[in-house]
Amino acid sequence: MTDTHTSAPATTRAVLFHTVGDPDVLTVEEVPLPAPGPGEVLVRVEALGLNRAEALFRAGTYFYQPTLPASRNGYEAAGTVEAVGPGVEEFAPGDPVTATHAQELSGHGLYAERVVAPAGYVFHRPEGVDAAHGAAVWLTYSTAYGALIEKGGLRPGDHVLITGASSGVGTAALQVANRIGAVPVATTRTRAKKRALLDAGAAHVVTTDDEDLVKEVGRITGGAGVRLILDAIGGPGFATLGEAAAPDGTLVQYGWLDGRPTVMPLNWPLTVIGYNNLALSADPAGRRRAAHFIASGLRSGALAPVVGATFDGLERMADAHRLMESNTHTGKIVVTVRH
Repeated sequence: MTDTHTSAPATTRAVLFHTVGDPDVLTVEEVPLPAPGPGEVLVRVEALGLNRAEALFRAGTYFYQPTLPASRNGYEAAGTVEAVGPGVEEFAPGDPVTATHAQELSGHGLYAERVVAPAGYVFHRPEGVDAAHGAAVWLTYSTAYGALIEKGGLRPGDHVLITGASSGVGTAALQVANRIGAVPVATTRTRAKKRALLDAGAAHVVTTDDEDLVKEVGRITGGAGVRLILDAIGGPGFATLGEAAAPDGTLVQYGWLDGRPTVMPLNWPLTVIGYNNLALSADPAGRRRAAHFIASGLRSGALAPVVGATFDGLERMADAHRLMESNTHTGKIVVTVRH
């Protein structure tokens, strides 16, 4: 394949932050853009998918701290290949793609008009999936796939309880569970999102502000309890989740939205897994399995990203982060990129 890496522009506009804090610390600035090197791809970004981890990173509450000043941010983007580096045979300029990474966010964040990414973290975007929906794919579906299937061993007919189900990962998990024939039970605090969750694929919705979670799960499962729980919240409520699990059930915690220490359930035997999706993404074999599962689901229509809100332009990134932290959205938040 012809080496086209010399066509890369010298700079690009990117979102940076120089101190941790609220969304207003995010700024748009011109930064150097290297040409794609061996095994790398230059992507002209058309849309960015937001993830809870990025808001935590900006606020200084992620599991590692940003390198300041001039920290980058952002785990996933969708766009078009603009150039490839030496040795890249699987992509060509003009290919629609999604991109991600499993590297440190400060140096490799994708909030920008153009990004250079390793070819192993770039994926062909199936026909019919536009950039806005393509940006809502990788982190949510790979997390749901990895946590539910690779780690949780979810099987057809299993009841699975999904907390924080209105989030990007939550709506993806509903679809992943349905795709393999499991029975997804969603939780949400109030009735405001119940209809949206049913429309997104939940077989049952428990509103925890006015319903007893353990009692409702018992009713839904005929007293058996759920075999698998996917939890984004943690905190003291984690112990209550254990009471809703079947004997020898599995609890997979992938987030800590509560902020307080997680309290372990005591109604053993149970298996508790702390899930970090970066482990799956960093493994080429795991990444390949996830990519094929996602791509085949997108092609068949079994997986259809839920975009809850779209903001136009990098300058709206702070507004997008504010919406993320308000917890009022359902599905993925996307920022489109102007050129």
